[in-house]
Amino acid sequence: MPHVVVPEAEAVLDQEFKVLDRGFVRLVDYMGSDSRIVAAARVSYGQGTKTVREDRGLIHYLLRHAHTSPFEQVQLTFHCKMPIFVARQWIRHRTARLNEISGRYSVMRDEFYLPTAEEVRTQSAINKQGRSEQPVGPEVATRVLEELSAGQKRAYLEYQGMLADGVARELARIHLPLSLYTEWYWQIDLHNLFHFLQLRLDEHAQYEIRAYAQVIADLARKVAPLAYEAFETYVLRSAVLGREELEWVRDHLRDRQEIPPQLPGKLGLAPQE
Repeated sequence: MPHVVVPEAEAVLDQEFKVLDRGFVRLVDYMGSDSRIVAAARVSYGQGTKTVREDRGLIHYLLRHAHTSPFEQVQLTFHCKMPIFVARQWIRHRTARLNEISGRYSVMRDEFYLPTAEEVRTQSAINKQGRSEQPVGPEVATRVLEELSAGQKRAYLEYQGMLADGVARELARIHLPLSLYTEWYWQIDLHNLFHFLQLRLDEHAQYEIRAYAQVIADLARKVAPLAYEAFETYVLRSAVLGREELEWVRDHLRDRQEIPPQLPGKLGLAPQE
């Protein structure tokens, strides 16, 4: 199969999309597209479908039934700049390849993340690991931002002092806070990227990493629009039912006169006459 070129992806290649106050995401390179997915799937059973409509149907079928290996044929490489605390959440996704800037070899730049006043919110009473929708009062927000900024400036000044005294970079860097910006090249296949997006676009994910996930999602859509459409349909905008939940749905649908024709087989109900 010839090298795949996607005009929509080419149009945004190497463009810097701003995220947060100092961060960005760039699509550096990509390999494959929707056509690579269907070509890989067709290896299993010959030529199969060929039109765009049939390609769309095949891609939807593959994702709907969790036949995910063809999606691994598509790879995307991003250059990302994010606060270290975001990077530490990001790195939990261990199915990618990355190369991060090193504070052992480089002097870290004086770049720190400072949230907006609107994002300084109270601790959620429901989500133990996240913030609520309730912002703190304006006086508290102002004080928090001033303290964060002052702490960042002080830490960086002391970091520079350590370097000036001859302290090794690998040791001096440990004084810098998690709000410091870092950068990396991040390469991932489309199947695992969809898993990343499923978790990081969720409303329970931290706002800062959701901001990066949204930009990455927009870029992935340009590389493989049919695959992304299927991902939105069957993963991102869908729900998984447990056994008890499925039984509840069955019980409430069994006596209904009008049931969508595609549901009986999925729910274990007898087809309607």
